Amino acid sequence: MAASETRPRASDGAEATPRSMRARTSSARVSQRLLFGLSAGHAVKHFYQQGLIVLLPHIKDGLGLSDVAVGGIVGARAAAMGAMNVPAGVFTDMYRRRIGLMLAASMGCLTFGYMIVGLAPYYWLILLAVTVAGAGTSMWHAPAFSTLATRYPSRRAFAFATHRSGGSLGDTSGPIIVGLLLGGISFWGLNWAGFGWRTVALLHAGPSALTALAVLYSFRAPPKDAGGKSTTFGQYLRSAKPLLGNTAVLGMVVVSALRGMAHQSFAVFLVLHMKENLSYTDLSVGLHLGLLTFLGILAGPVFGIISDRTGRRLIMTLGMAAIAAIVFNFLWADSGIWLTMMLALLGIFVFSINSIMTAAAMDAIEPGTEGSAVAMIFTGGAIIGAVAPVIAGVINSTWDFQGVVIYAGSIAALGAVLALVVPMRGSSASRRARDD
Repeated sequence: MAASETRPRASDGAEATPRSMRARTSSARVSQRLLFGLSAGHAVKHFYQQGLIVLLPHIKDGLGLSDVAVGGIVGARAAAMGAMNVPAGVFTDMYRRRIGLMLAASMGCLTFGYMIVGLAPYYWLILLAVTVAGAGTSMWHAPAFSTLATRYPSRRAFAFATHRSGGSLGDTSGPIIVGLLLGGISFWGLNWAGFGWRTVALLHAGPSALTALAVLYSFRAPPKDAGGKSTTFGQYLRSAKPLLGNTAVLGMVVVSALRGMAHQSFAVFLVLHMKENLSYTDLSVGLHLGLLTFLGILAGPVFGIISDRTGRRLIMTLGMAAIAAIVFNFLWADSGIWLTMMLALLGIFVFSINSIMTAAAMDAIEPGTEGSAVAMIFTGGAIIGAVAPVIAGVINSTWDFQGVVIYAGSIAALGAVLALVVPMRGSSASRRARDD
């Protein structure tokens, strides 16, 4: 009798298997919605971030700015991004169930910042506007990356790369659409002169506001596995303190910063070179700038899969070396079809490897500090990168675009060397996830 009572009934087993399968299917669907939802929001964020670069020549002409002042706009944005990353990381790790509010606030700052850009009559107001918008862009990183890190512990590089591909989609479409809005179109008898740069800036307010509402709706009940319980500030400090001495994380901070310095310095003055020296139309400038990220939409996830299987160092080192080599090619490929081809080739690497760096940092930490690790990476990059466009502005004024090419290529080459030697290690959480 006892044996018959303890023996599982066939009907129980038959019911349990479909139930577990349904649970796994439901979990997979939630996981996919989370990944692609965050990636879509990232696309919106980067649409704004990259679209601003196309506006810069018009802001320069409209306000009568120098090259150094233009570099100051990009530098102010980078500094604001760096400053906001720290509180964003702290808030993310302490209040995991409030991530939706942070993501919505990110979009709200973009809305407000671009409204100021559209209305500002003075340079200092433009600096204030890009500061607000820059803070908004950084508020997205920590909650989004930490959510993906906890949801995909054994496939972090792939998840981050997919999220980055969303950003690349925004980076690609943003310059093209902004260029079209600025320059208009003349095609098959259709002639439209486009909008002024202030109108285009004001038009940015709508999509980000709608995205903020969509985020609030989507995160009204956050996924259970997207974050843990809230912690006190004292608990947070005790868990986050080891990050300051984590050489693997600090190494990724430096390498990521060098990648950002090379990209920002090159992209800003590439746009001015195309507009002022090559007399490209706004639409042509937007199309070329879109090429800087287009191929990375597909390359990013591929690099992520390879990195998850073979390790981070090889992809990072080769990626930084490729960026340096391609940038140096602009010393001779500075116009025409060769410029177009080099931009497309550069687009394979310039953003794709950033996700691998973030994954490498996540590999080296313990659970509960993901937001702060992301904050360190983006803060270090933004602080160091805030000075780079200003220096590039001085170089461009003295040695023109070719001087900027040498400057940006040298920074990327230094990043390749450091990627080859910086320490890396896998965390216990990562090892457990791989073992499972």
